[in-house]
Parts: sequence; structure tokens; C-alpha cells
Amino acid sequence: MTDSVDTRSVRERLLDAAEECLAAKGIRATTVLEIAETAGVSRAWLYRHFPDKSTLLGATIVRMGDAFWADAHRTLSNITDFDAQMAAGVAHGHNAYDAPGALMMTLRTNEPEEFAACAGVGVVGLLPDLTAFWRSYVVAARDRGQIHPDTDIDEASEWIARVLINLTTIHSQNFDPEDQVWVARYCRRYVIPALQVAPAQ
Repeated sequence: MTDSVDTRSVRERLLDAAEECLAAKGIRATTVLEIAETAGVSRAWLYRHFPDKSTLLGATIVRMGDAFWADAHRTLSNITDFDAQMAAGVAHGHNAYDAPGALMMTLRTNEPEEFAACAGVGVVGLLPDLTAFWRSYVVAARDRGQIHPDTDIDEASEWIARVLINLTTIHSQNFDPEDQVWVARYCRRYVIPALQVAPAQ
């Protein structure tokens, strides 16, 4: 390799290669040498960009997470009804287990300790991630008058995150998380009314 190589393109190639290796083998079985070979660079060149395997895989996981949440925001950004936003969020979360973005979910589920070691404490928890994601939508729903003006935003955001994790992951014979009409109706019946009353003291 020469100094004329574009460092940003090399970094992106390494992240792409790491994601490819993670999809094929998972965290434990992926090696630095395999990532370097997949990216078409030497191991020494890889270490000029990432000091170790955990740092490289952590950067890859963070990039996957950023892409997942950005895609979710794009999905919800043109929806104004809070119940419909929640329904779209459930569908997005459910589909994430089958889409390319599912890799982050799979790694988190199958190799939680390795995932935590690579991703770092700040990006490990799904609940904090999802709570932060929903906060802006709770604020917007309050500002539109769809929920009570005295709603505790942080508390409500976490509650919604918990409800939607349940709807996305715990299925029943009567529930299809991909049926956005059904999910929106469910949210209108049970979730929205709870947020429209004054918070109990």
C-alpha cells in the first residue's frame, strides 16, 4: 500500500468487509486477517485504521445501528398520526430481523457478551436506544395535541419502547406485527388513551 491511498475509502472498505464477515461467521469466529483479506488490504494497513478487532467490530456495529435508526426515521417521518407511527415502528422492528439490518439484532441476541465488548456500554441496550428514538415522536404528539400536555416525555418514551418491543417480539395467534392497520387500531384502543389522560400523581 502507498500513502496515496484514500484513507476514508479504506476505512469504509474495512467496515464493509467487517460487516460481511460478521454476517457470515458472527463475532467470535471473525478474525482481523479475514477482514483485511476481504477488504483487500494488509493486516498492517488495517491496524493503521483500527488498533484491534474490538474497535473495528465496534465501529461496524455502530455504523449498522446508525443506518437502522436512520432508516426507521425515514419510515416514520412522513406519518403524522401517533398510532400510525407506532404501527410503522412495530413493522420496521419486526422486518429488521429479516432484512440486512437484522445482523445487528442477530449479533445482539446470539452473542450478547461479545456484542457488549465490541459495541461498548453506550450502544448495547435496545431499550435505551428505542426510548431515545421515540422521544421526538412523543414530543411531536404532545405538541399536536394527540396526547396530554403534561405527559412525562422521558417516562412515556420508555413505556412506548417497552410496549413496542413486546408487540414486535411476543406474538400470538391474534396478532400480526406486520399488519399495520391492526397495530394502529391496537395503539388507538390501549396506548393512546393512556397518554391522553393527566398523569397520575
